[in-house]
Amino acid sequence: MTAAGFIGAKNNIIDMKEISIIPYDVKYCDETVIMKRDSKEKAISQKDMHSFSESKNFLNNILAKNYKTYIALLDNKVTGIIAFNETEVNQLYIHNEFQRIGIGKKLLDIAKTNSTGVLSLYTFDINKNAQMFYEKNGFKIIGRNYENEEKLSDIKYEWKREI
Repeated sequence: MTAAGFIGAKNNIIDMKEISIIPYDVKYCDETVIMKRDSKEKAISQKDMHSFSESKNFLNNILAKNYKTYIALLDNKVTGIIAFNETEVNQLYIHNEFQRIGIGKKLLDIAKTNSTGVLSLYTFDINKNAQMFYEKNGFKIIGRNYENEEKLSDIKYEWKREI
């Protein structure tokens, strides 16, 4: 692996300069929903309980209107999404074929930069990869076993900017 590139899908070298981060645009809705649903299903071994139409409505009419929402693109294809406000990361999903190459960190850094200096988020207890990612990026566990519609045990994390 070179310093400039990372191994990505199908063992191609991905240069992080090729990844663009843009504000969410509805023209990427279907692709974003598919990516998010696939990523979540792999992470928690559970199919999305919402219909595709409900997921599109959530993305376009709830999430994108109540949170700053950005997507990561490679060759104009959605590789990730983050939705956040000044104190909370509500969603962070990376395409299954593009995980562990820096896209999640790049998206998370945008949320950190736009935060008040403290961010919280939830992840499922079953999602060990997400836990390792958040802990590697400075988040600490501050609580457990919150209620969610998936009825899975989860963890509340918090990040504080170092002063």
